[in-house]
Amino acid sequence: MHISEFDYCLPEELIAQNPVVPRDSSRLLVLDKKTGDITHNKFTDIVSMINPGDLLVLNDTRVIPARIYGQKVDSGGKAELLLLKTNGNDLWKALVKPGKRLKEGSIIEIGNLALMCEILQFIPDGGRIVRFYQGVNANGKTVNDLIHEFGELPLPPYIYNGPTPDKRDVYQTVYARYEGSSAAPTAGLHFTDSIFDKLTNKGINTAFVTLHVGLGTFRPIQTENVMDHIIHEEWYEMPVETAEKINRTKCDGGRVICVGTTSVRTVESCSDKSGRVNHSSGSTNIFITPGYKFKTVDALITNFHMPKSTLLLLISALAGRDNVMKAYKSAIVENYRFLSFGDAMFIC
Repeated sequence: MHISEFDYCLPEELIAQNPVVPRDSSRLLVLDKKTGDITHNKFTDIVSMINPGDLLVLNDTRVIPARIYGQKVDSGGKAELLLLKTNGNDLWKALVKPGKRLKEGSIIEIGNLALMCEILQFIPDGGRIVRFYQGVNANGKTVNDLIHEFGELPLPPYIYNGPTPDKRDVYQTVYARYEGSSAAPTAGLHFTDSIFDKLTNKGINTAFVTLHVGLGTFRPIQTENVMDHIIHEEWYEMPVETAEKINRTKCDGGRVICVGTTSVRTVESCSDKSGRVNHSSGSTNIFITPGYKFKTVDALITNFHMPKSTLLLLISALAGRDNVMKAYKSAIVENYRFLSFGDAMFIC
């Protein structure tokens, strides 16, 4: 399977720089995965498309203030950190800039010597292991307090004219709960309390999983052969209650509808060959590509994804490559908004 089969031309002007207000006023393209039929709707119409007895599965991860700016102690030059994953004891895996100049042993000071960061180790994928500690001006605050004080919610690099740092809560879902992600599960950004109230009143159940989103999910595939690409592991949890809800839904003939590709990857990682979901937590590097046989997931609410991305491969596995590419072509003609702050797609 060649990655060139999953390429398309994305006009730059269709890359959304800010979310719509209110969140649920975005557009919704509906793709019937069996027939390939496409309809154009408003996101608020999603309530009418989900039936009593169906189950919505959402990822309740919360984005951490992962982008931190500081200065190199030895030269005073600017330095930037993007936190990816904590290893405990104030150790983090991170990306750093300028990478070539921040050698092992380099020290970065943040917030006028309130927080300090030491580069400990290079790792093969280009990241660094770093250690934070309190500086002389920490004023008794913990390292975690200081990271939250000086860190910013990181927006993807293709959002260059987006919300200012003080307004970046728009990059959190309204149900975000457990901190740990470097990027938002963006399909969930369309949901509002009003939408959830309408779903509840209609008798539609919801359940939550947690998958802390790392950059590996979004990194472009660089290999021509899709199967040569390696996805980095991400931590997940499938709660007992959610597993029970999913299994009950399948037994009763309802659909399991995931909100976002991260929810899909969590559910499928926890499913056995019969489609039964088991409670578990740990790390997953599941790579879903066309030809994958879904064990549990029936439908998906998602955003429009980058060309040649693992996310585009995942939705092509669910709906078929030709159907997806036809839907994307239609979305471009109809001037849908793409990527993180863009419009939504319902594959059913």
